[in-house]
Amino acid sequence: MTTETIVAIEAGVMRITMNRPDKKNALTGAMYDAMTAAMEQADARDDVRAVVLEGSGGAFTAGNDLGDFLATATRGQESRAFPFIRKIATLDTPIVAAVDGVAVGVGTTLLFHCDLVYATPAAKFRMPFVDLGLLPEAGSSLLAPARFGMAKASEYILLAEAFGPQEAKDLGLVNGIVPQAELAETAMAAARKLAAKPAGALRMARQLMRGDRKDIVAAMERESAAFAKALKSPEAKAAFESFLNRAKG
Repeated sequence: MTTETIVAIEAGVMRITMNRPDKKNALTGAMYDAMTAAMEQADARDDVRAVVLEGSGGAFTAGNDLGDFLATATRGQESRAFPFIRKIATLDTPIVAAVDGVAVGVGTTLLFHCDLVYATPAAKFRMPFVDLGLLPEAGSSLLAPARFGMAKASEYILLAEAFGPQEAKDLGLVNGIVPQAELAETAMAAARKLAAKPAGALRMARQLMRGDRKDIVAAMERESAAFAKALKSPEAKAAFESFLNRAKG
């Protein structure tokens, strides 16, 4: 693991911390690789019964580090985000998310695959894929309309509007809103409760609730193909150039 991805195991709970606070925990390929490996361990280890995913420094994650992301794309390689989102979508171990500050792009879409999500009043969710000339990922093209309804999904994906924790809670993305000082312990307490339950029954209950994951994986494969195609489009290149120029300014 890298220092930008901290993994610790305590009392049956694996705690994964995105630790790049100076960049609002924007995700690099190395961070994706580390989190994917950690989740694979979580499913393989008998002493891990739940996972907590969190960010450091008052942010969950600003999504992809665009410089790192574009460098990977330029080399013609698959984004290392895709193995991560495929793993989180098919994870057998329950996962709890603790969201403070920004949750952009994959920072929002990964939450559809978490069992419990807690957020602070400062949490801010956004899926700006279309604004970048790209397409939604992590199965969100299927899961957002199913969870939010088509009208709200269109608002958040097509208009790329940001939304806060109360709206996220009202729409069923977030379980509870807690003060920042209580966020980490709230998520850990929930994870410890999950870890203490009969593992076989808990796993089967999750499978029954989630249904056939082949549908989600199929949606993700469609998204991945469309995403890769869109990434090569002139409008995506123009959108990225505009974004990077604004960032420099």
